Amino acid sequence: MDRVFVTGGAGFIGSNFILDYLSRGNGQVVNLDKLTYAGNLANLASVKDDSAYTFVRGDICDAELVAQLLAKYRPAAIVHFAAESHVDRSIAGPEAFLRTNIDGTFTLLQAAREYYGSLSGDERKRFRFVHVSTDEVYGTLSPEDPAFHEETPYAPNSPYAASKAASDHLVRAWVHTYGLPAIITNCSNNYGPFQFPEKLIPLMIANALQGKALPIYGDGQQVRDWLYVVDHCRAIQAVLERGRVGETYNVGGGNQRSNLEVVTTLCALLDEMVPESKFRPHLQLVKYVTDRPGHDRRYAIDARKLESELGWRAEESFETGLRRTVEWYLANSAWVEDVTSGAYQNWVAQNYGNRAVTHAETKQAAAKETL
Repeated sequence: MDRVFVTGGAGFIGSNFILDYLSRGNGQVVNLDKLTYAGNLANLASVKDDSAYTFVRGDICDAELVAQLLAKYRPAAIVHFAAESHVDRSIAGPEAFLRTNIDGTFTLLQAAREYYGSLSGDERKRFRFVHVSTDEVYGTLSPEDPAFHEETPYAPNSPYAASKAASDHLVRAWVHTYGLPAIITNCSNNYGPFQFPEKLIPLMIANALQGKALPIYGDGQQVRDWLYVVDHCRAIQAVLERGRVGETYNVGGGNQRSNLEVVTTLCALLDEMVPESKFRPHLQLVKYVTDRPGHDRRYAIDARKLESELGWRAEESFETGLRRTVEWYLANSAWVEDVTSGAYQNWVAQNYGNRAVTHAETKQAAAKETL
């Protein structure tokens, strides 16, 4: 079975990818994650004792560690999720975004290049580097503009989007300059289980259940193309298995909705699914707040290249995916409470104290192997 090296696998999309990948019996996974605030090993509790899964706590900016892990585990592919990803946080503190998203991607590319150079035969032919990016690199669309496609010029408008655009360009350069067999994916807005409650959908669910205000930026008419996270994970697997080296594939759910539409639909679902709530109708909790600086007005993805070349289709409509998402958050209120309280960090120490491999331990193991 092939082994995949995943960066940022304790985050929202990364953990869903690992769970889906292992559930389908596709192979083994080595997960490297720094466990910043949004990295949560509770997402992966169901596989922590799976022999096909290995967790390593570490930073993608640590070149020595990354090189050692690639040499030790010899993966058939790298799937690069690790990134700072919240626009509001990038506006308040862009430095962390530059370090992780740009410097971290550079460090990983250099390590991947060296590792790829050490491969031969079938291992070399099969190796792939998949860089998971965002539609925000393309900037913003007006209501009449066609959807983003793979040839849309880059025009990032936030520090987050700019850092991801830079990382995309680095990956493309490593393909054309050094021959690294890499592929880029640019996805639309993801939603689903395990999403950190600072993002729109889980924030609205958590606030509504507690009777807190549901803050909507500006007039709420900012449009996003919503993609259920498991559909996104299946798209990444299709790219990993069948994508063409050096290509970019856009991944979208084909579900354009304004923020206000999303919140209105969520409130109606909560009214239905939590009839005992004393905050019904939940729509009364909506509060309009000052818009985010430089807030992009509309994103939309044209995913026809991915669909026609690789045969991928999103299985969830926005309605079915949102209902599944609300059901998950209602059934996992303890997860939300632990994440927002920081208690999950204690859970990491208690449950992964013997499983999390530190940099020092990795170096000690490498030293023993050379004796």
